[in-house]
Amino acid sequence: YGRPYRHRLRNGWGVLDVDDCVAVALFLAERGGVDGMRLAIRGGSAGGFTVLSALTFHDVFAAGASRYGVADLAALAADTHKFEARYLDRLVGRWPEDEAVYTARSPIHHTDRLSTPMLLLQGAEDPIVPPDQSRRMAKALRSRGVPCAYVEFPDEGHGFRKASNIVRALEAELAFFAQRFGFVPADDLPPLAVDGF
Repeated sequence: YGRPYRHRLRNGWGVLDVDDCVAVALFLAERGGVDGMRLAIRGGSAGGFTVLSALTFHDVFAAGASRYGVADLAALAADTHKFEARYLDRLVGRWPEDEAVYTARSPIHHTDRLSTPMLLLQGAEDPIVPPDQSRRMAKALRSRGVPCAYVEFPDEGHGFRKASNIVRALEAELAFFAQRFGFVPADDLPPLAVDGF
């Protein structure tokens, strides 16, 4: 919690935070407050990386939705904007000296471990997490037959700003989870094509 937790993430990003999400989900399921077979995880940006990592390295969640999430840490180190260019040095390790750590923690390099249905939402003009991250992830999931939907917003950057796109992204998430878990939303939603369902 707070600054002490943030400092614990140094060199532990993609492990500590993911383990926490998994532990909370398992705790809630064991308490009986949620159905442990129908757990879902969602997040954006760093939280999208958490989603991708949780689904790649743990077998806890039945579905996930990643908004502009990091799939490849090395690509992020090479492609992100100047302001955050060295940010990963503290969170993951020095680039390129710690390349093995970057590879080990990057979901794109471990897609053979993925089987959980996933929704990927991405802005085509994202300068922080370039769209190639989500595009490559969607391609890898489809090639493995993992149920996947990919929605790209051509006029958005990092974080959705236009009201119509925010609504469409939320509708896509609801439609995706409805298909995955077999419930009918109260409102009619635009169709969402999920490859593999």
